[in-house]
Amino acid sequence: MTDIRELTVQDIQKAYASGELSCLELTLRYLERIAAIDSDGLHAVLEINPDAIDIAESLDREYAQKGPRGPLHGIPVLIKDNIDTGDKMHTTAGSLALQNNIASQDAHIVKRLREAGAVILGKTNLTEFANFLTDDMRNGYSSRGGATLNPYGEELDVGGSSAGSGAAVSANLCAVAVGTETSGSILCPANWNGVVGIKPTKGLVSRTGIIPICTAQDTAGPLARTVADAAALLTVLAGTDPADPATHAIEPYLCDFTRFLNPEGLKGKRIGVNTLATAKYPQEHQDLLPAALKAMEEAGAVLVPVEAKSCDGKMTMDILLYEFKACLNAYLAGCKDPGCRSLAQIIDYNAADPENCLKYGQTIALTAEKDTNGRMTEKEYLSSRVTVLRQARQTIDSLLREHQLDGLVQLGWGSLPPSSGYPAISVPIGVGRETGHPIGVTFFGTAFSEPSLIEMACAFEKRMGTRVLPPLD
Repeated sequence: MTDIRELTVQDIQKAYASGELSCLELTLRYLERIAAIDSDGLHAVLEINPDAIDIAESLDREYAQKGPRGPLHGIPVLIKDNIDTGDKMHTTAGSLALQNNIASQDAHIVKRLREAGAVILGKTNLTEFANFLTDDMRNGYSSRGGATLNPYGEELDVGGSSAGSGAAVSANLCAVAVGTETSGSILCPANWNGVVGIKPTKGLVSRTGIIPICTAQDTAGPLARTVADAAALLTVLAGTDPADPATHAIEPYLCDFTRFLNPEGLKGKRIGVNTLATAKYPQEHQDLLPAALKAMEEAGAVLVPVEAKSCDGKMTMDILLYEFKACLNAYLAGCKDPGCRSLAQIIDYNAADPENCLKYGQTIALTAEKDTNGRMTEKEYLSSRVTVLRQARQTIDSLLREHQLDGLVQLGWGSLPPSSGYPAISVPIGVGRETGHPIGVTFFGTAFSEPSLIEMACAFEKRMGTRVLPPLD
């Protein structure tokens, strides 16, 4: 019997072509694994698609009659539970206040996944409302789903807010998963769960049908065990959407991103190493960085120390805070029957059942409701949005220009990619020698530089070797 652990998209397609595996069998195997590992305490998967088995069977029949639609034909995918699926599953952002919300149609990216032949296996847990309900909420916790645990150890940080997607991929509960990011919510769980994550350039991937925090920084993106799988998933997710103006006029940047899986992709690349990022991580993770940098140099990269300063933290928070009420209320207004029609109603619902809904409180929600007008016209908001966007982009672009760089890299992740709307890709580099906690490095660059970043990440992954598997089996 085929061992499904660490199977890549390419492995799966080869197995389908040879008859060694079917989409139905693979789907059943992932469901068995979810029952055995996730339901026993990992809590990465919030809900299973009741139609997944039927979808898998139909895709097998289609494969036999016509062949595959493409690389994602028959690939089981888990979706973060703030992304609409127009089926029998709920879309709740992990909130009991939205526990009965069933979307009337697919999010744009889910529609693209179905058209590509993917099996939507289920929904993943997340830090509630994408970690924008309260201060100091445990990463990976939601009132609906409980606490997602890290596959490398239940005491370790699982990262947020796409915790369930990161943990599910790492634990081999699916082939690939979709997360969302506003300020580190793909890159952080990718690092902490030992997987690859891509935060695309804002506008490359549609935001339609995703429970929002803010228009300024929200995006969806892939979580996978390899750079190749992440690139294959990004190829399907990326696309223009008439309902999302950020995706207009991006046709020149749409392509098959697997074309850039170049094992020699670091050769001759000049990469700026952000020295300011290293100190914020534990020593056991800092100790892994020299080997990673050496691997880049051995692969032909020229490394240049640089200082990439993060944007002002208060201004960055202001952008999210002032947009949250307006964006969330607009999303809820378009839902068929979400249960709550506004942030104010969600706050009231939670307050009426604090034991189940408010384990960590709702301080951010209360501040957004009380201190913002919901129209995004406040002077502080407008000033912060202009300043942060300009500073973040200038920081990245000026470093690239001044040092003639092809990209930047740092230990862990940082705020510059989300603040600028620019792309980033995180790749594992190992686990801490004392705790066994994974960490990665993040490559980032200017707008729509995904091809170059994928080249660098692919070559780096080849040089560093395979990721360290979590101690689950």
